[in-house]
Amino acid sequence: MHTGAITSYIDVAQLALYAFWIFFAGLVFYLRREDKREGYPLESEGPSRGIVQGFPPMPRPKTFLLQHGGVRVVPDPSRTEPPLAAVPIGRWPGSPLEPTGDPMKDGVGPASYANRADTPDLTVEGHARIVPMRVAKEFSVAASDPDPRGMTVKAIQGETAGVVRDIWIDRSESVIRYLEVELATASGARNVMLPINFTRIDGGRRRIRVKAIRAEQFAFVPALKNPDSITLREEDQIMGYFGGGHLYATESRLGPLL
Repeated sequence: MHTGAITSYIDVAQLALYAFWIFFAGLVFYLRREDKREGYPLESEGPSRGIVQGFPPMPRPKTFLLQHGGVRVVPDPSRTEPPLAAVPIGRWPGSPLEPTGDPMKDGVGPASYANRADTPDLTVEGHARIVPMRVAKEFSVAASDPDPRGMTVKAIQGETAGVVRDIWIDRSESVIRYLEVELATASGARNVMLPINFTRIDGGRRRIRVKAIRAEQFAFVPALKNPDSITLREEDQIMGYFGGGHLYATESRLGPLL
């Protein structure tokens, strides 16, 4: 037998190759199981509406220590999702959903949002990451840029929705995330959040255009628990509300373009 041969048919190189194959198969199995920690089990869209895990099955719950204290268990066996306020228009898998209520309020389709933690996103130092400039006094608007505070917010048809009262800053990335808009409602003044990426600022005319929703729909923008901070769940709800407006704000947007 040659050097390294164990028998006439097996040698060390073959064993090393077989060991690598076994290791690689185990690695693929481990990674495919770990990527099912969130988002699983899936709900089948078929008539049975059963639960789908696929292969490999979901991993056992694991506890993670969070950076700023606390723990999180995933998969979380106690986690429940709110009922979906929509029904499929057909019995075949993948059929479109038809809202059963107000889709922008119910979080259906483009207005949907993730059930994220109802706590603010934090900076490395442990402070609220997105706050108004009345809190983050170290930030200011450059003299060469238009200051949106005091500008009038115009909705889809050019109707006035409110007036910008403050700017919300992302402390970690030093960018504007939201504008705080004051509305005049029947029950008094109310402030709501307007994502900056849904706006077009006209500094010359001192106005801000918003094409996502109508003026009266500003009154139903999801509210904040704390007037000086915004939670991860609130961010998703607000972004979903304005995103859903591009489809649901007016009846003309629901039909085909042609």
